[in-house]
Amino acid sequence: QVQLVESGGGLVQAGGSLRLSCAASGRSFSSYAMGWFRQAPGKEREYVAGIMWSGGNTYYADSVKGRFTISRDNAKNTVYLQMNSLKFEDTAVYVCAADSRGSTWYLGRGPDYWGQGTQVTVSS
Repeated sequence: QVQLVESGGGLVQAGGSLRLSCAASGRSFSSYAMGWFRQAPGKEREYVAGIMWSGGNTYYADSVKGRFTISRDNAKNTVYLQMNSLKFEDTAVYVCAADSRGSTWYLGRGPDYWGQGTQVTVSS
């Protein structure tokens, strides 16, 4: 069983930055693929970024490429999402996810575990 707790959301002006953190419990964290999804009101959930268990492979949605960076620290059981050059359309609830199969591909198709989410609001 893995529990995920997000932090770091908030209100920021367009062009600003935020860093989200997701702390995971569980002894197998280092073997899980980790990632972030987001959901805005009236929109479908979007797979934003993922990182495989070793950190050697990452995935980014086209909408965030070049602006967001995902990273992980297996010693701290934590995954991060650095968000720069934020836009109004990045406003959403950001949810951390984990998948035991270890790859970003499987993560994007249905993670095993979800966090509760953290709100990110970008003012224009």
